[in-house]
Amino acid sequence: RPPEDEEEEAEVGWQEKLFSQFEVDLYLNESACQTPLDWQYHEEIQKLEKAGGRKNCRIFTYTDHDRFTNLEELCQKVTDLDHEVPSYLVERMANVRRRRQDRRPVEASSLKTKIITWEPSEEFIKNNHVINTPVQTMYIMGDLGPYGKLGHKEYENVLCTIKVDGNGVITVKPDFTGTKGAYRIELDGEKREVWEYTIENASAQVQPEEEEREQRVFRDLYGRHRDYLSGLVGSDFEMPLPGTLRLFMNGEIVSAQGYEYDNLYVHFFLELPNQWSSSPFQQLSGVTQTCATKTVGWDNVAYFCYPFTVEMFYTQEDEGVFPYSLPQWPVLYFEVLSLDFWQRYRVEGYGSLVLPASPGVHMLTIPTWRPVELGTVAEMRRFFIGGSPELEDLTYIRIPSTFKGKHLSRFGFRTETTGSVTFRLYCLQQSKAFLENSALRQRMQSVLDRLGGFSQQSSVCDVLEAFQRARRRMQEARESLPQDLINTSASTV
Repeated sequence: RPPEDEEEEAEVGWQEKLFSQFEVDLYLNESACQTPLDWQYHEEIQKLEKAGGRKNCRIFTYTDHDRFTNLEELCQKVTDLDHEVPSYLVERMANVRRRRQDRRPVEASSLKTKIITWEPSEEFIKNNHVINTPVQTMYIMGDLGPYGKLGHKEYENVLCTIKVDGNGVITVKPDFTGTKGAYRIELDGEKREVWEYTIENASAQVQPEEEEREQRVFRDLYGRHRDYLSGLVGSDFEMPLPGTLRLFMNGEIVSAQGYEYDNLYVHFFLELPNQWSSSPFQQLSGVTQTCATKTVGWDNVAYFCYPFTVEMFYTQEDEGVFPYSLPQWPVLYFEVLSLDFWQRYRVEGYGSLVLPASPGVHMLTIPTWRPVELGTVAEMRRFFIGGSPELEDLTYIRIPSTFKGKHLSRFGFRTETTGSVTFRLYCLQQSKAFLENSALRQRMQSVLDRLGGFSQQSSVCDVLEAFQRARRRMQEARESLPQDLINTSASTV
């Protein structure tokens, strides 16, 4: 081949149009021009022909408005299989354009008037269910056909793809060559020709004065943005006093399942033990909405998704000896009730939940029970007119805080197991004791200092409780033995 056909170099600007031989032959024919863009290319090519023809030979470009740019996104394959069958998602996403969004964002006032679209159109689904970042695309192409046969579509190859999104991110694929060496394209044909090409950044270097001015503008912009964020959030964060733990919880009543009747709702309240407090405006109780159940598997499930927020403070009054003065954690009491068409209320179950002692996300499913009466009259009353035995004091679900005795007898109190309620709790803890990590390793911590290691606390508590149970069993076994046997063994020893 002639030397001029073996090598070509072109400097291409962003969205700069370089025509290929195929486009020149196509757009010179007026009958092939249909759109306004076609007629614009027709005029530009006529001017090029009058000026002596195009300067480029094999390198040309497709800009953001060309047909190739529109069709290339539809023809891309997900895998490298020759007989790939596109999935349902690929077919639906193929028609979605992420470039040149002509629609305006919906104003907040119109959102309030129409929150739910019951019959969405295809265009509505395309515009609202896709990440809609506007992108402009440009392709740098190469016509790698044999010598003297330029202008055939089958010999066109993509050399480089450049995309710029609405956030100002520039994507060049493949990357600039640099020191990696030239890229290779091996053609499928009789001669199996191999072409090599390099991509270099030909942009002019920024002058030091312009770079300094740009950095100054960026610093000013970032400073204003930082001031804006600090104005929204605030820079003063209130730290708890020494000896105080701040517990912040974002909770959610997710669902209730396995109950006898439909249209469920949950009534709950939080009990704070001694040394725990909350702000006077903090709401420690709530009632969910009434929710109809749906069948999931073998159970009827009511999805509440009811959020609530609680902020509490634990104040340590005196320094106790670890671990005999461990703090008691707040307890969440709740009851599940049902409401039917005739406005009849029924108690479906009672339950309680001790708030998690460790921070983080906790997904808890709590089983419930309800009191029952003997005989069929009570069940008939519950079925026909509603109503059932209820607890006057919900803290009776656990050991009531007002109970001061040693043994709480529930002999004769009949209950039956009902469904369960699922909670999702996001717990955050804040204390100055957590900041003293180095000091915690060197000295014996107080009770509040130990609040950061709840796994260790729980294990120690479990050991102590097991020891107390074993000791109690030994005392009961000793008391049940005959006195003469005890005296004989004592004298033998």
